[in-house]
Amino acid sequence: MTIANINRFIQLLSTSFDALKAQVSDQQVEHMAVLIHSAMESPRRHYHCSDHALHMCEGMNPRQVLAASFHDIVYIQLDDGFPSRVAYLLNPVARRQGDEMLLRDIAPGDSALQLCLDIFGFQPGQALPLLRGMNEFLSAVVATRLLQPHLSQADLIAIIACIEATVPFRAPEADGRDCSQVLAERVRAQARMCLGGSDAAQIEAFVAGVMADAVSMANRDVGGFAEPNPARFVSATWLLIEESNAPLASVGVYTLQDYREALSRMQGFLDSLKAERVFSRYAGQPSDTEFARLTAAAGTNIGFATAFLRLKITSISIIEALARATGGNGPVSMFLGDIRSSHGKPERIEDYLPTGPDTPGLDAQILQVLEKGRPEDSKNDLTISPLTAYMYRCLGPAACDTALANARRMVANEITPLAFLETLAPAMVGSIIDACARIAISRGERLQLLKAQLP
Repeated sequence: MTIANINRFIQLLSTSFDALKAQVSDQQVEHMAVLIHSAMESPRRHYHCSDHALHMCEGMNPRQVLAASFHDIVYIQLDDGFPSRVAYLLNPVARRQGDEMLLRDIAPGDSALQLCLDIFGFQPGQALPLLRGMNEFLSAVVATRLLQPHLSQADLIAIIACIEATVPFRAPEADGRDCSQVLAERVRAQARMCLGGSDAAQIEAFVAGVMADAVSMANRDVGGFAEPNPARFVSATWLLIEESNAPLASVGVYTLQDYREALSRMQGFLDSLKAERVFSRYAGQPSDTEFARLTAAAGTNIGFATAFLRLKITSISIIEALARATGGNGPVSMFLGDIRSSHGKPERIEDYLPTGPDTPGLDAQILQVLEKGRPEDSKNDLTISPLTAYMYRCLGPAACDTALANARRMVANEITPLAFLETLAPAMVGSIIDACARIAISRGERLQLLKAQLP
């Protein structure tokens, strides 16, 4: 039997407080756990949920456990604002103005907020940077507000630093310092103030310990990038796609264009992501050898996921071209069939596709993921990709790249859907049209007329 996630949070918080010799009542622990759990179980969250936070806590020390429990409690884009149960802590700190989240002026004597500002390097009145710490900063504010009555200043510095370290994928500063070096300088400045009677060696030992914890936690947060099985990395990527694209929550309703745009955004992000910016290091942790291994694994997974997404975008673009040429955009389910049904096995396009050929140059690992499926289940999509697999088998890698380039020209209205379809292998397009016509019954006649216009 497994323990309910809310009770796992209660256990983790309680054990951590005991280890830090903090006097926190059961009622106070429960209150914090309920706040964390309720925020992490928001309906829009697929990846940044309770399971992720609990995974982050495994094997961590008490300060890291507290930081990991709180580090994703705020996610403005997913929750459409502050989580309802913690809004009372954040409304005095920041406000929305258009598309920006602006920090308010700091109240005199608000040492908790000032500590967060100092460690994150933010200033009152500024717009919080969307991709460079907005959610992490606000999560740290919630944590510090709740933990300050119970923990020492040194503990709070360490917890805030661990949360700050989870801001991902940061480029070096203009002067060449990386994000860990910058964070260490801020921690050092705070340590000098809160450890007033300590000598330089004690302060440096404190900074080293905090940074070791922070780097370890940051690398746990992005640990999926070092996953030895690229298919599992793709599964995690899919959860992020579903989480960050609201239209995909409407299963059976989201359109071909919705789906293509969601995949394209993630593919564009991965294309721009440099593997050397995924993992963090400080003062030899991790070692040169381990950091090189992590970076190489990240590069492999990023490349695999990008190639996979490019194929998925290409295949859905073919269906989108058929839709545009026969009446316009429509739900994915109208053209490909339902993902699942309470009335039995749903009729789907792959039921009517022939077996694809073995075109030379196919990547066996990509083909396996397309045909056998991603390891993790999805609420909003199939884990297998039979249409994409059929296209990949018919065209091969090089022709798929050309097809994607032409699909993007179609999306940009540089060529017509018909012109795009004419660039593809006629036999493959004909088979896809025939299969699609069996599913999209209201487009069946128009699809066959379209087929007659093609080579």
